[in-house]
Amino acid sequence: MNSCGSGNFLLVPIPEYPLLDCVPNKTVKIVVLGASNVGKTALIVRFLTKRFIGDYEANTGALYSRKVSLDGEEVSLQIQDTPCVALQDDAEGLYCQEQINRSIYWADGYVLVFSITDNSSYQTIQPLYQHIRRIHPSGNIPVILVGNKSDLLRARQVPVDEGGVYFEASARENHEGVHAAFLHLCQEVIRALGGGNGEKRRGGLHLARPKSPNMQELKRRFRQVLSSKVKSATTI
Repeated sequence: MNSCGSGNFLLVPIPEYPLLDCVPNKTVKIVVLGASNVGKTALIVRFLTKRFIGDYEANTGALYSRKVSLDGEEVSLQIQDTPCVALQDDAEGLYCQEQINRSIYWADGYVLVFSITDNSSYQTIQPLYQHIRRIHPSGNIPVILVGNKSDLLRARQVPVDEGGVYFEASARENHEGVHAAFLHLCQEVIRALGGGNGEKRRGGLHLARPKSPNMQELKRRFRQVLSSKVKSATTI
């Protein structure tokens, strides 16, 4: 089974909307899925903050909540980051942690991410989509495919014609492309929900809502990393 690597931790805190605010009527729940090192967290941070941070610890599944405007209407957007998925070494099957399966049940829409510089990450997409279909065999499934790292054209391993129809994006260099992809999925989810509030029954399943990250802890760790970078820079 393929392992999911980790890197240095640096995460821009993304504040949730205050609980005392008027919560929008509609809720859009999105989960971002893909192999390791494809830029899932970077895409989410880029979409929500317009900022790019290159180094991340392998995430444990943070949930971010924001209010956004879709076609002039306030919507509660919840985006679930996830650990990586991997192909089994001895089969075509996919290894998914239980946490990922719970997120797939929970979500209304799906962002499947691969890196155009890593063909193996693209090879996980079809099994991952089939896995989602098994969990939702009869449901309307709004899905977008995002080929990240489009700024690294010289390192491309996934030809454009091989990738089929998908959004090419660069979390590093192109906020507009990232924003367009997420916005398109949000609109597809709203259509699939038929204008409802986003709360669907899952065949009698009662799944716990994924936990939001402790934002104070994220801010503390963020300051700690920045402080260490400043210290290292002054000693060079």
